[in-house]
Amino acid sequence: MTMTPMKAPPLVSLQSPKDVSIDQIEAELSQIWESYRESGSKGDFPIATRATTFTFVVYEPEETQQLLADLGFYNGPVDGITGPMTASSIRAAQKAYGLPRTGKANAELLDTLREEVARKNSQGELLGPSGFGSGGSGVADAIVAANPCRIIALCPTAGEDTGVQAQVAAYCPVHKRGSGNLICCEYITLRGTEAALERVSAIVTALTISELPTLLWWKANPDADRSLFQRLAATSSSVIIDSSSFAEDEAELLLMQSLIEEGIPIADLNWRRLAAWQELAAEAFDPPERRAAIREIDRVTIDYEKGNSTQALMYLGWLASRLGWRPVAFKQEEGDYQIKRIKFVGTDERVVEAELAAIPTADTGDVPGDLIALRLNSTNENADCGTVLCSETGGCMRMEMKGGAQTDRFNQVTPLFDQVTEQLLGQHLQSWGRDVLYEESLAVTAQMLNLSSSQ
Repeated sequence: MTMTPMKAPPLVSLQSPKDVSIDQIEAELSQIWESYRESGSKGDFPIATRATTFTFVVYEPEETQQLLADLGFYNGPVDGITGPMTASSIRAAQKAYGLPRTGKANAELLDTLREEVARKNSQGELLGPSGFGSGGSGVADAIVAANPCRIIALCPTAGEDTGVQAQVAAYCPVHKRGSGNLICCEYITLRGTEAALERVSAIVTALTISELPTLLWWKANPDADRSLFQRLAATSSSVIIDSSSFAEDEAELLLMQSLIEEGIPIADLNWRRLAAWQELAAEAFDPPERRAAIREIDRVTIDYEKGNSTQALMYLGWLASRLGWRPVAFKQEEGDYQIKRIKFVGTDERVVEAELAAIPTADTGDVPGDLIALRLNSTNENADCGTVLCSETGGCMRMEMKGGAQTDRFNQVTPLFDQVTEQLLGQHLQSWGRDVLYEESLAVTAQMLNLSSSQ
């Protein structure tokens, strides 16, 4: 099944990004809503009110938006959420500098932008207003339209510590149906060095709306020793991460498990990308004649795009947690495929062996480490449990070469549009409770990885 993303309604600007002092943030925002309440009561236009839903805190160390704003390509708030406006600005910059027009930031683009900003600084040329931009909305439309809220963007910068710059803005999604009041998002952007942001962490906490949930999107390595992370995580209803960006994937998955054990509610967007693979594997054993055969599975092979193993490890953790497999051995083999071999013991003392292989791909997808293929099988040749799942783009070549493919049941996992980060994020913001299945699966994944570190 292929899903198309829902088209988001347009946004109306109540307040373009405006520089303010930190101690005046609440007063400035209150003034915006008061002025629109008064104008709306006169019938000039619908009354605009701030959303009273939740606070969404985004820690954004990525500097693309800021550099684009400095060079005049981007005029929205530096909020760290890549939406259509940011992608359009990236394409404009890529065109201007003779780079491939992909709409996606990469090392080549960032190097070019940094060099151009440094050149303009050295020549005393004027950069973007206040270094922030002056209008529009950089927040992904799908998030804003479905989830009006207060957004606090924390943007760490390099260089000299000159304190924290603050900015406020307000935007409202306009829905065609009905002529009721506008329910609007308000944005607070704080920029400064990491040390400066840590100094004002108490202020950040105070800016969250009391008695409403606070969701933290930590778009950096989940460093549990970082005081800013600790303070924000301790007061958040959900800490959102994306393990596809982990640089040290195994170590950071173990860190996620330790944070969950400390009571911090972790949500991984990369876990949500596994839903189609989980559903198809479960459906393969829905027929009554195959239900008993699921207990015959004792061989698992998972192929994933080389570069990040978190999806494969979490999927295997999910499979083991559902079937009651206990990990007893973990071995890493170097080479082209960087194969991980994990041995389990089932509830009936059956030995289960799994192989995870990092497949070098010439054309990698948007998400590092996406699953390519999965094979479930048994050493019992009479067992009807042979199942192969393939990605629509990656295929099942290695699975088919292993032999016995003619007895397997094949199915194709069609990539869904809602695996795009902002769509996954939007889903989580609408249903952000603790994910027991994720926590149980990650616990088994951590058991596997602890075996690796102890050997």
